[in-house]
Amino acid sequence: MDTPDLRAEGPMVGGRPAAAPEPEAPPPARPPKRKRRWLVGTMGFLVKTAIVLVVAVGLAGAGAAWSLYRNAVAELPDYRWLADYQPPQMSRIYAADSRLMAELAQERRVFIPIEAIPQRLQQAFVSAEDQRFWTHHGVDPIGIARTVMTNVEAIGSGRRLAGASTITQQVAKNMLVGAERSLTRKVREAILALRIEQAMPKSRILEIYLNEIFLGQQAYGVAAAAQNYFNKSLDELSLAEVAFLAALPKAPNNYNPIRFPEAAKARRDWVLERMAEDGAITREDAARARAEPLVPRPQRRPDMVAVGQHFTEEVRRELITRFGQDQTTMGGLVVRTSLDPALQAEAEKALRNGLLDYDRRRGGWRGPVAQISASATEWLPALQAVARPPGIQPGWRLAVALEVRDREARLAWLERPDARTAPQPRTGTMYLEDIATWARPVRDGRMGPVLRRMQEALTPGDVVMVETLPAVAAQGRTPARPERLMLRQLPEVEGAVVALDPNTGRVLAMVGGFSFERSWFNRASQAMRQPGSSFKPYVFLAGLEAGIPPNQLLLDAPVEIMTPQGLWRPGNYGGGAAQGWVTMRSALERSLNLVTIRLAQQVGMPAVADVANRFGVIPNMPRVLAMSLGAGETTVLRQAAGYASFVNGGRQVIPTLIDSVQDRHGRLVWRTDARECVGCNSDPGAQPPRLNDTRRQIVDPVTAFQMTSLLQGVVQRGTGTRAGEGLNRPVAGKTGTTDDYKDAWFVGFTPDLVVAVWVGFDEPRTLRLQSESGADVTGGRLATPIFRDVVAAASQGTPAIPFRAPPGVALVRLQLDNGQTILEAFRPGTENSARPPSDPLAGAGGPGTAAAGLDSNLGGLY
Repeated sequence: MDTPDLRAEGPMVGGRPAAAPEPEAPPPARPPKRKRRWLVGTMGFLVKTAIVLVVAVGLAGAGAAWSLYRNAVAELPDYRWLADYQPPQMSRIYAADSRLMAELAQERRVFIPIEAIPQRLQQAFVSAEDQRFWTHHGVDPIGIARTVMTNVEAIGSGRRLAGASTITQQVAKNMLVGAERSLTRKVREAILALRIEQAMPKSRILEIYLNEIFLGQQAYGVAAAAQNYFNKSLDELSLAEVAFLAALPKAPNNYNPIRFPEAAKARRDWVLERMAEDGAITREDAARARAEPLVPRPQRRPDMVAVGQHFTEEVRRELITRFGQDQTTMGGLVVRTSLDPALQAEAEKALRNGLLDYDRRRGGWRGPVAQISASATEWLPALQAVARPPGIQPGWRLAVALEVRDREARLAWLERPDARTAPQPRTGTMYLEDIATWARPVRDGRMGPVLRRMQEALTPGDVVMVETLPAVAAQGRTPARPERLMLRQLPEVEGAVVALDPNTGRVLAMVGGFSFERSWFNRASQAMRQPGSSFKPYVFLAGLEAGIPPNQLLLDAPVEIMTPQGLWRPGNYGGGAAQGWVTMRSALERSLNLVTIRLAQQVGMPAVADVANRFGVIPNMPRVLAMSLGAGETTVLRQAAGYASFVNGGRQVIPTLIDSVQDRHGRLVWRTDARECVGCNSDPGAQPPRLNDTRRQIVDPVTAFQMTSLLQGVVQRGTGTRAGEGLNRPVAGKTGTTDDYKDAWFVGFTPDLVVAVWVGFDEPRTLRLQSESGADVTGGRLATPIFRDVVAAASQGTPAIPFRAPPGVALVRLQLDNGQTILEAFRPGTENSARPPSDPLAGAGGPGTAAAGLDSNLGGLY
């Protein structure tokens, strides 16, 4: 039996073949193969394009960044010099008593090493400006991220975008790259900050920052700011004041405590909060500091010398000449000068009084300062608008005439009791009797008549300078006088005073004019003026050097000299009659011009010019006879130095204003006194040290003493008698008055002080009114009282000492024509060397006449 083929028949069910399966469903339809490939291709293209673009942008950005970096690095300044950098410091000038006279600075800065800056002050600036200063490496990524987020939030708010510069970056900006607002500058700043951090320690970076940062009010650095805002040193500042200084770098002008007190206090409190967050201070300390009011105390220097501005300016010019502008104003020099502040104040007072005295006697009233409305409602604002005249004295006020009567005038002015009080109006009375004599106008060189009515000097609305005079109580028949006003005006006449030590040349006082505020021009050192008869001692010194003794008879007789400009007939002062034969001493005491000319002719003008050159008075002086009468030009300072050689034994005197100069580190860089001290470093038991005087001997000591003796006679019996009144000590000197009374001089000395005084107009013109003879405007009248006041102030409380006679001088007792007996100084062996009288100008032209063409460029001076 055959086996059934199951494969053929299919599966069996219940012995029967299973039903045949149904046919399978066809698979779902697929997109065409071509469309699928297109989508895949497109997506791939976009991805590839994006990748290419990203890579391209990345490469471009990297290239741009590299280019920016290369450009920044290529122009990167050298930063290594910061390791030895010393910030510019102001130079200080001190008087002889160590009081501060002036500060010279382009930037007001006091350098303080980091060790001397209080730790709390350091932390205040770190908390306010760069909280992670001690941990970052020059750039603070966390600070940058926080600042970016803050600036994004601030977009559209109108607020100024914040910066993220670290202290190191600020040092790089301030010291190396500048403040240009550009991306390149920021990159260079960041690169330099990273390199600076590698080159120097954090403490050095912070030291530079704290001494260099600008903190307003011309203060650079924390030390200058502490002085400017609070008049304190750094170690005297309170916590609140420290926080205020740390608040300033962001915007010094916006946080000025005087102009914007609320903003300044808010910023200060913010700094205190930051310090508390950083753990630099406790919350309790911060709270107490916030409760402290912010009270600025601007810098005041009560110990600063208030006089000597012309002296200080002369020192400044000398420093610039010797050290240069930058070193003088930024080198931190410590300059010690020879100025005696007390003597300087007295010299300024003496000159000021002398000029005012002349102006009241000869200047005449020149009218009001301004003219305003005298209305009761308008005068106050109008008077406030009137500019203060330069040179007005401290006790003077600007006042307006409100009412003018025949015998008096009522004036009003503004009085300010102190700096914190608003000015208050005041009124006072001016009386005709106080001004009638001097307040007369000068017309055509003549003083007008005495005032009879107040209206001749004042009208309502006139703004004038006045001084309040105190009330005077009744005395005997003199009635009491109430407080009253005195009319004042600034003089047109000018003057100069120099006082120096003849043994060292140190200038103790120098006054260059009535007021430095009115004119910086220093008439003591810069004005070239004719010395007149104050030059004659150099002529007579040439005679003494030529062997002419002081008792030699010289002829005082008319002189006629023919010059290319015509016949010159000089005369004695005032046209006085010739005296005939007189001694050399008498001729100098009387200041006889004719004798001086004959003496100059006898010794020769080359010898006179040589003396003037040796004494430094007129170098390269023309060899003409008129120069013997002072027709050349010199300065007050040169004259003082020249006369100093008479009293110091004939040594050359070079006037000096500066004793020493030290650099910022205290090292001595220059000293005036170059004398060598022999034995200064010896053991205490050795011989006392001695100083070798290296100054040049320009005249024999005996001859110098002879001239001192002759000039002492000028003060005792001659034209300079006013110079010694009331001094009770030996005084010598010589008056000088130039042609037409344009210059008035007195140069004199005591054994330890030389004082030279000049009075005149800046634009040379006569000091004499046409209606006067001129006796009141000579050197003996105008300059000698000023000299006397200066010497009196300098010698107060000091013993009188005689002039020192040198070894070998012969003192012989002689009787003068007036019967007075004196000790005349002779060179040993010349006591009887006086020759018979002779006339050096007698010759081909006849007695008393010089040969034609002898001199040229001559002018008559007296």
